[in-house]
Amino acid sequence: MDFMEKLGKVLNRYFSVLIIAVAVIGLLQPKTFLWIVPDISVFLGVIMFGMGITLKKEDFKEVFTRPKDVFIGVAAHYCIMPCVAYILCLILKLPKELAVGVILVGCCPSGTASNVMCYIGRGDLALSICIGAVSTILAPFLMPILILLLAGKWISIPIMGLFMEIVKIVIVPILLGVIVNCIFGEKTQKAVKALPIVSTICIALLVGGVISANSKKLLTTAAIAIGAVILHNLFGFLFGYLAGKVLGMNETKRRAVSFEVGMQNSGLGVTLAMSFFSPAAAIPAAIFSVWHNISGSALAAFWSNKEIDDKKSQGAII
Repeated sequence: MDFMEKLGKVLNRYFSVLIIAVAVIGLLQPKTFLWIVPDISVFLGVIMFGMGITLKKEDFKEVFTRPKDVFIGVAAHYCIMPCVAYILCLILKLPKELAVGVILVGCCPSGTASNVMCYIGRGDLALSICIGAVSTILAPFLMPILILLLAGKWISIPIMGLFMEIVKIVIVPILLGVIVNCIFGEKTQKAVKALPIVSTICIALLVGGVISANSKKLLTTAAIAIGAVILHNLFGFLFGYLAGKVLGMNETKRRAVSFEVGMQNSGLGVTLAMSFFSPAAAIPAAIFSVWHNISGSALAAFWSNKEIDDKKSQGAII
């Protein structure tokens, strides 16, 4: 194992600690990360390029070999998280900007960290990767519509602007990554080893930028925002798992769906909130970046020590 791989593993292991540290610095010393705010979309583009360069043909074969499983995962993701977000906003009576932010996070595709958690938690990794990839590809088409339907009562939604921005900062970088991987093949492997480091740093900087831009407002809204994010994430894990169970998936598939539903691409939420709404609307996404890695790690650790008996766990209802 070379230095880059070791460093990447260390950063992944202590990712939550790093994010919390950056958030605290951004809160206490806002000027530290304010320089990031104008270029937030660039940092997300780098993360998405990294995702694209790691994708392989095999990752998409699952769509054709197991279309039902992939459909269940993607449908559960885009039904559960947006609806839970909307209901939480109503029950908690969130302020307009926070409500838009929570719904925005709920409408985002699956987060890249979900694949790592699925692997640690002994879930169906191939299915997890495919659900994440498909949910990301569908994001430009589904996100603007869902945001319009659920957040339109609070704020005007620029549906075409959202579509174009998601294509620009998500789809284009991913396609470029895939093209680079196809052209250069094995030569990209050295770059792939550095991607966990680059992605971790970019996510940390995104969180730092949002916290810095909202340092004053966070002091008055932190408690309700954190509560909403925690509930949103935990309900996502729970309902994702239950959806797999109700639809007859075995235990490893249920775990994959649970992670893919509960963990969001909060970096995209941050970027869109800062670009189209307000810095305050990015607060839930920034908090989600911290929390879902903590909760995801805990769930993965729990499942990693729990035996799987897929013969007993089939229990198909549909």
